[in-house]
Amino acid sequence: MSIASRAHGHYETAAMMPPGAFREMFPALTRQAWLDTPASAPGAVPVTAALTSAITGWQEGSLGAADWEAAAPRARTGFADYLGVPEAHVALMSSVAEAAATVAASLPGRGGTVVVGDGEFRSNLFPWLALAAKGYRVIRAPAGAASRTDSLLAAIDEETALLAVSHVLSADGERTDLVRLRAAADSVGARIFVDATQSLGVLDVGLAASRPDFLAVHGYKWLLCPRGAAWLVTPHYGELRPLLPSWKSAADGSYFGGSLRLAPGAARCDTSPAWLSWAGAQAALELVSALPAAAVERHCLALAAAFREGAREAGAAPVSTGQPSHIAVVQVRDPDSVRTRLRSHRVRARVLGDRLRVGFHYFNNHDDVAAVLTALHD
Repeated sequence: MSIASRAHGHYETAAMMPPGAFREMFPALTRQAWLDTPASAPGAVPVTAALTSAITGWQEGSLGAADWEAAAPRARTGFADYLGVPEAHVALMSSVAEAAATVAASLPGRGGTVVVGDGEFRSNLFPWLALAAKGYRVIRAPAGAASRTDSLLAAIDEETALLAVSHVLSADGERTDLVRLRAAADSVGARIFVDATQSLGVLDVGLAASRPDFLAVHGYKWLLCPRGAAWLVTPHYGELRPLLPSWKSAADGSYFGGSLRLAPGAARCDTSPAWLSWAGAQAALELVSALPAAAVERHCLALAAAFREGAREAGAAPVSTGQPSHIAVVQVRDPDSVRTRLRSHRVRARVLGDRLRVGFHYFNNHDDVAAVLTALHD
């Protein structure tokens, strides 16, 4: 059984928060057009307030270990509610690399084939490449003229045991078709590991239709969390072995001695929590859960489409032919000059080699699109 949920639908019933009201929660946006959320999000007032409160309690000595520990399980509950999945399916991680490595280390030792994109983000690539030492064959689906979805589909065969994919890859902004990949995986009895770090919080991952067996998310981008709060979601938690077994892995909650009896549910794979990260994550999840999901997706996709159109008029060519997302990446002729002009126009975006990458959240608006296009045209 794979992950299936009501995905975003549960918070469509929440009161509509317009993007302007959401934008006011980010002081950094008064000084710049922030289009660099694919790297990290600016701090939202409710999140930084939670961190400030925790730091004040730490400084004053009014918080104890029990107070600090409470934030992580509350964030587990909040994340499960956000996705609409059972809480028992959610493990607390510190990164996507840890989530992928946990799954990789728990795969059967008899070997098989793992399919992953050749240009994948390394946190969702290197843990699978390391499986070669266990006798697995790792196929790196090539990047090229075909979309990433088509390239991965072509690499799946009867020997495939697992497919690892990012829903959206920030290198080009392409959105993979998880439903088509799910169907192909089902046809050969393979499982799917999905990294939704660059989409969850803006795009509907479509869990009910795509049913990923393993879903990993780091929250410090589109979910507005501090770095260090990540999740691994799976109904197959009974097959997983903790990568870093500790007192957090145990069923009895004790600290000293005893034998290793794993906690029920995915909590058996929990990492010992970095307290401040989870205090901020709890506040961030409360914030993003209040947003109107369908409106968020429409808003962000429309801004990205407007940017792509304006960038083409400025002579900047898109780098992907696949399904677009809220992240847009174009090739520019003079990257050093573009970088300088972005700074002069107070636009926070990323120039990587000869590529300009921008990403649009619900707090962005058409003024931000105009600012980055002005920098391209100058």
